[in-house]
Amino acid sequence: MSEHSTSIIRCGWSLGSDVMMAYHDQEWGVPVHDDRLLFEFLVLEGAQAGLNWLTILKKREGYRRAFDNFDVQKVAAYGDEKIAALLQDPGIIRNRLKIQAAVTNARAFLRVQDEFGSFDRYIWSFTGGQTIVNHWHSMSEIPATSPESDAMSKDLIRRGFKFVGSTICYAHMQATGMVNDHIVTCTFRRVNAGGG
Repeated sequence: MSEHSTSIIRCGWSLGSDVMMAYHDQEWGVPVHDDRLLFEFLVLEGAQAGLNWLTILKKREGYRRAFDNFDVQKVAAYGDEKIAALLQDPGIIRNRLKIQAAVTNARAFLRVQDEFGSFDRYIWSFTGGQTIVNHWHSMSEIPATSPESDAMSKDLIRRGFKFVGSTICYAHMQATGMVNDHIVTCTFRRVNAGGG
């Protein structure tokens, strides 16, 4: 089936940037069950705090290089010397608190894996293992938080995670397909809705 670009409808936030459109079309709202990718999104969402998502997406390859392709075991072992080097790396957001949070979160992530068998099993428990499919008609309807993201944030903080407020948790849920917030007219809603 061939589709002309004029027949494709996207969620408004993705328009105006090829990087954002590709992310919207290929990743946003698609269920993620791979622990490495879940850790990647956790670090990237934390890095986004106070910034826009496009800034982070443009530095994504820089993050993958700087953080050993988000190998959680390696990141958990980072010491002061590595953190100092990361603070000099122009390929990432050079914010000491965010970099230290990535290391702290890697260590907490490993504890969760030990307790639950995988981070995937733990994090998806907040939605009962299923994608929450919403039915928004406009971008203005999409919330910044939800009862699920509130519960996730509270539990992650209890477990020692940093930069995991409810808004960041909700963005993480959207990114990893725990919630499908594509508007009802979006071409990619049908492709991604509830898929596994």
